[in-house]
Amino acid sequence: MSGSPPEDSRGKAFAGGKVLDIDGHNLPPSPAPSTPRNGRKYNLMTELVYTESTDQYNASSVPIYQSATFKQDSASGGGQEYDYTRSGNPTRTHLERHLAKIMNANRALAVSSGMGALDVITRLLRPGDEVVTGDDLYGGTNRLLKYLSTHGGIVVHHVDTTNPETVQAAVNNKTAMVLLETPTNPLIKIVDISTIAAAAHAANPTAVVAVDNTMLSPMLLNPLDLGADIVYESGTKYLSGHHDLMAGVIAINDTALGEKLFFTINASGCGLSPFDSWLLLRGVKTLGVRMEKQQANAMRVATFLESHGFKVRYPGLKSHPQYDLHWSMARGAGAVLAFETGDVHVSERIVESARLWAISVSFGCVNSLISMPCRMSHASIDEKTRRERNMPEDIIRLCVGIEDADDLVDDLSRALVQAGAVNITTDGFRALGSGNTVGDASSSESS
Repeated sequence: MSGSPPEDSRGKAFAGGKVLDIDGHNLPPSPAPSTPRNGRKYNLMTELVYTESTDQYNASSVPIYQSATFKQDSASGGGQEYDYTRSGNPTRTHLERHLAKIMNANRALAVSSGMGALDVITRLLRPGDEVVTGDDLYGGTNRLLKYLSTHGGIVVHHVDTTNPETVQAAVNNKTAMVLLETPTNPLIKIVDISTIAAAAHAANPTAVVAVDNTMLSPMLLNPLDLGADIVYESGTKYLSGHHDLMAGVIAINDTALGEKLFFTINASGCGLSPFDSWLLLRGVKTLGVRMEKQQANAMRVATFLESHGFKVRYPGLKSHPQYDLHWSMARGAGAVLAFETGDVHVSERIVESARLWAISVSFGCVNSLISMPCRMSHASIDEKTRRERNMPEDIIRLCVGIEDADDLVDDLSRALVQAGAVNITTDGFRALGSGNTVGDASSSESS
C-alpha cells in the first residue's frame, strides 16, 4: 500500500527511523546487536546466551563447519573469506566474535589450550627481554617460564605481585612483559591490576601486561578494563564448564598486537578446531548460571571450613586480607578456595576420603574437585622453590561445582572425620591444633 512505512526483516514497521508495533505505536529502544563496542550492549547474562548467526538456514545452534579447506572462486585463490581452517574457520570466527563481546575486547583468538594461549603470548618476547611475574603461579605457567629462561634467553623475575611496590621496584625499561594472575593459584592472593599495569607502562610504555583470568572468567572480571593489554584464559575451565574439551582464549584491544598474535597462531597451526569451537560456544552460554551456583556453593563450603577452625583462603570471606581490593575489581569471588590442615598426611587422607569431590588437577567443571597442589598441579615447582614462596605443603584446593550444597558439606564433613582432621569432643567439633570448638559433633557431619 502506498505511503505505508517500510518493514525490517522481522516485519516491524519503521517510521522516521523509529520501530513501530503492529498498531503503529513506538517500541522502546533495543540494545545493539551482539557485537563489541556497538552502542548499548545487553547485560552480561544476556550477552553470554545471545548470538547472531548468518547461517543461510537460520539455525538456532551455530553450525560446525567441519572442513579443512574451502573452495575458491578464481585460480588466484582470492574472493573468499576462508580458504584453510588453520587460518580461519566460520565456526571459530563466530566463537571469537562472541568471546570478544563478553570479554570487552576488540578481538579474541581461540587456540588449542590455555597453555597454548600463553605460548602464543610469550612468543612476543625476544632474547634479553625481562618478564616480571608472581611468586604464586599455576604450575604450567611456571614450567613454561622456566623453559624460556633456560633456553630462550628470557630473564624472569618472580616477585610478590600482591605488593605493587615490589612490582614497581622490579620493572624497568627492559621489562617487556608483566604476567599476572588474580586470584593466584593456589594461594588465592589478590593482585591490583590497575596499579601494576600503570607502573609497568610508566617504566616501559611498550611493556605488555598480560593477565590470566581463568580463575574468575569474564563473568566476574574484565582485566582489559583495568589496564591490561592481553587477557588469556583456559577455555577448558569455566568457559567450557564440562571438561569435555581443551581450549585457550586470548583477548586484546590493540589492533597491531592482535595481528602479531594471530600471525603466530596461523603460522604454528594452534587455532582451535571447528568442533571444539562449537563445544566452547555452547559452554559459554551457560557460564552465568553455572558460576552463580558454583559461587553460592563455594561460599557455603568456605564458611563451613572457617567456622570449624581451618585457615581458609577465599575472597568471598571477609577474613581474606585483600577482601576489599578483590571486590574493587571483581563482580564475584569465584568458586576456587583453599584451606590448610597443618599436617601433610592429614591432608592426604582428606583428599582420599572424599567421595563427591573427585581428585583432579583442574577446576571450573560442573562437578566438584579436590587436590593437593604441591603433589599435583604444582608438582613441577621443586620443593625448595615452593618453600621459598611460602607454599604450604598441606594446602588443599577445592574447586566447587554445581551439586547440592548440603551433599558437598556432608561429604567433606565425613572426609574430615575419617581423616582425623578434626577432634570430636563432648562439647563440639574442631580442627586439629585449633583452640576453637565450634558446633555440635552430631550435627557437624550433616551441616
